[in-house]
Amino acid sequence: MAAKVLERFPAGAPRGSWPAEEYAAARRAEGQPATVVMDLRSDAFLVVVDRPDDDGRA
Repeated sequence: MAAKVLERFPAGAPRGSWPAEEYAAARRAEGQPATVVMDLRSDAFLVVVDRPDDDGRA
């Protein structure tokens, strides 16, 4: 499986603010199985959805 990045959010959000989680929740309400993952290299939270590989590689 591969993942499609829907949106990126910097990790330095103000205390008590969870914009990536809020965005993912809104996508889930629309029927997309969105999840939030941390990209350590860019220090950002990514909202992603799983999708099958197009080329058949794992």
